[in-house]
Order: sequence, then C-alpha cells, then structure tokens
Amino acid sequence: MKNTLKFYAILFVLINTGCKAQQVIQTVKDVPLLKTNEQQFINKPLKNLLKEIKPAIKNAGASNEVGHQYFSFKFRTLEQINKNEGSHEDKVSLYVYVKEIIDWKWEERKKGKELEWSKEDAEKYGNLTVVRIKVINQPQK
Repeated sequence: MKNTLKFYAILFVLINTGCKAQQVIQTVKDVPLLKTNEQQFINKPLKNLLKEIKPAIKNAGASNEVGHQYFSFKFRTLEQINKNEGSHEDKVSLYVYVKEIIDWKWEERKKGKELEWSKEDAEKYGNLTVVRIKVINQPQK
C-alpha cells in the first residue's frame, strides 16, 4: 500500500510538470507557427499572443488605417535592420491586426527609441483584441 501511494504521488508530480504549457514560439524560426495556430488567438487579448513568444520583440510600430489597425513586430533592432545583420530567420515580420484603434503616438515615444517595444507597451496594448495574424519572411538580399 505504501509503495502504491508513493508510485501515484511520483506519477502525479511527473504528469503535472509535463503538462505545463510551453511557449509556441521558442525561436524566431518558429514565428510562422503563430499563423498556423491563428485560431487560438483570434478574439482574444493581445497579451495572450505575446505570452507565447519567447524571443524578444526588438522593433515595433503601429498603424491605424481605417479598418486595418495593426502592430508590426520585428525581432531585430533598427541598427541590425539598417546594416542587414542577422540570419535569414531573424528577418521575419509579424503583423498582428486588432479590433480597436491603437493609441500609438509617435511624438510621445522616447526620442531615438520610438520603435523599441517595451514591457510598458505590452501592458498598455495587452487588452486589445486580436483579429488576424500575418507573418512575412523577408527574402535575403
């Protein structure tokens, strides 16, 4: 009886740790999986999608075209983009369309760091509703 109880306790611990959710995107190479799993994020807050991305978003912008509000996320800094540095996989762009108007004011962002994505940005925009995901792989130059 004692051994059976130990067995079930160990089994429970192993199952519990094995069932922890793993982030969908472990590396930039995995970003296209967001499009594959798009339905998992549609009509859910942006913060749910951002939690699934492990590589740091280094560059972001926003657009409020009528009916097409979206964020553009890149995994390279502006300097890396300008110097064409990084691997082919790093040159992917993630576009996340949201339902609401994005309160993104270029003039209010830190001078020289207007395109940097921060934790504050994730908090500020995290409750916007995702309606579409688009992934573009940049061709090598």
